[in-house]
Amino acid sequence: MNYSWNWAVLFSEPYLQWLVWGTLMTIVISLVSWAAALAIGTVVGVLHSTGNTWIRLMTRTYISLFRNIPLLLQMFLWFFVVPELLPDAAGTWLKRDLPYPAVVTAIVALGLFTASRIAVQVSAGIAALPPGQRMAAIASGLSVVQTYRLVLIPQAFRVIVPPLTSECLTIFKNSSIAMTIGVFELTARTQQIESYTYQGFEAFTAATVIYVSIALTVTMVMRHIERRAAIPGTI
Repeated sequence: MNYSWNWAVLFSEPYLQWLVWGTLMTIVISLVSWAAALAIGTVVGVLHSTGNTWIRLMTRTYISLFRNIPLLLQMFLWFFVVPELLPDAAGTWLKRDLPYPAVVTAIVALGLFTASRIAVQVSAGIAALPPGQRMAAIASGLSVVQTYRLVLIPQAFRVIVPPLTSECLTIFKNSSIAMTIGVFELTARTQQIESYTYQGFEAFTAATVIYVSIALTVTMVMRHIERRAAIPGTI
């Protein structure tokens, strides 16, 4: 194979700028999606842990729906199909007037998909706690909301930090799917550099290093959180 290596192309403009902006876009989409997923997933997970049959039916439907439909298909549905199902004014606003519609769509799709996975973990974390925790809180005069907010949820999160670490890493990797709806994140920028320079090995090697660096950073942060949040005698 006669391939001419040229690493210098990665440090020339505009290709270096493309890598930087692609990395920033990946980080922004991932962090915003993660925040939304954590909030939604916590609410759904708490509701799923209740004994109410109808509430559990709704949460189970949400979890099953979003976990079992491929993320790529969900991204397409949110971007291409949902605006067509809405009234004309709302659909036009989503497709044309909404600032950065592709980015917003990617965040919504990625957030809801990840939230369905976090909901299962939150529910499992609550179920893993000794039943005496809930009974003691109720016996102390706490309401159901206070029992969850002050007793169950804080302890459940301390238990599920390891699987949350995996989900946090996954959301950064899944953000690359946003390129399919026109978001110029890191993978899209890498392909763009390859198309302009024909230096695909260099471009994708750089992207690999960036993704690994992000993953290592997330892992170190989450390990620190795990050590600080560990429940003595349980983890």
